Amino acid sequence: MTIRTVEIPEDNAVFGQTTSAFANFGYSAAVRAHGLLFIAGTIGRRADGTIPDTIEEQTEIALRKIEEILRLEDLDMSALVDVTSYHVDIRQHLPGFVAAKQRLVKAPYPTWTIIGVSGLASPGLLVEIRATAAYPDAPR
Repeated sequence: MTIRTVEIPEDNAVFGQTTSAFANFGYSAAVRAHGLLFIAGTIGRRADGTIPDTIEEQTEIALRKIEEILRLEDLDMSALVDVTSYHVDIRQHLPGFVAAKQRLVKAPYPTWTIIGVSGLASPGLLVEIRATAAYPDAPR
């Protein structure tokens, strides 16, 4: 079995200075194993490290980071098969999340689980999204 981590280049425009989190917290952005790509929880922190106030912008940034990880692996958003998102104040923020998600995620849709939480790693974070994608050469 081959397991390979996906490295985000330090000069990556989408991630910016947030790439330091991988080493600081000891985790990989994504890991390829058994024909699947497991993408760690991504947050809506801007490339400069600041956190937007709106759920729409945080959702868009988090999804753009997932899209960038997929691009680095020669995949696109249609490769997603399973997604879980964690939401602070889910009832308040769900409409804005759904609006941003609908702009960026098109059919065929992955499965998606939405979970309300009391908080995330940093104050001000409203959403975290983790995902699994399948490579086209993965066994069926």
